[in-house]
Amino acid sequence: MPIAGKGMLLTSMDIDPADEAEFNRWYDREHIEERVAIDGFVEARRYVAHAASPKYLGLYSTASFEVLDSPAYREKLKHQTDWSNKVMARFKNMIRSVARITISHGTGRGGALGLIRLRPAAGDAEKLRATLREKLDPAQRDGIISMHLLEGDPQLSKAIGSDTPGPGAGDWFVLIDGTGMEAVTAAVAGLKDVGPQVSSGTYRLMWDLAKSDIPRP
Repeated sequence: MPIAGKGMLLTSMDIDPADEAEFNRWYDREHIEERVAIDGFVEARRYVAHAASPKYLGLYSTASFEVLDSPAYREKLKHQTDWSNKVMARFKNMIRSVARITISHGTGRGGALGLIRLRPAAGDAEKLRATLREKLDPAQRDGIISMHLLEGDPQLSKAIGSDTPGPGAGDWFVLIDGTGMEAVTAAVAGLKDVGPQVSSGTYRLMWDLAKSDIPRP
C-alpha cells in the first residue's frame, strides 16, 4: 500500500574494506533487529550500491513520523550498544535523514532501488512538490512498482551527537522501487531534470526485516 504520511529514517555510509566484514556482521546480527524492535518501527531494508555513493544504504520505516522523535527511539540513540559505538565510529561519508513521506504512489518494493537526492531552494518547496506529485507515477514506467518522496527534517536529521544541522539536513530523497536494475536506472535518468539534484544512484536490496519477523519473547 502507499506509505504517504509515515516516517522513514534513511542512513547511508562508506566503510573501509578492512572493517567491512565486521560492519556487515554487526548490521545483520544486531543493528537491524534492534532498530525494528523499537515501538513504532515497522521494517528495515539494507541495500548495497549498484552504481551509487555511499556504498551502503539503510531504510527504516515507521508507523508515523512522530515515532522518529519518540522517547523510545531517543532512548535507544542515547544508549547505543558497545558494538554499535565501535562500528559507528568507523563510518565514512555518513548521511542521516529523518524524513516525512509526503508522496507515495504504487505498492510494494522491488529488488532494485533508485535514489535521487534533492536540495530545494528557499521558497521552491511547494512548486517542486507539485512537480514530483505528477512525475512520481509508477504506472507510466514498466518495471517500476512504487515511487516515493522523503522530505528530511533539518532538526531531527542532525548527526548523532551533534547539536547543529548539517548543510544537507533538510534534503529530499526520491525512492524508486523496481523489479530490475535496467528499469530503475532508466527511471532515475528520466528524472534528471526534476529539481536541484545533489546526487543520484542505484542500489540492490540485500535483505529486509519486518516487525512480524522478530520472534516474540
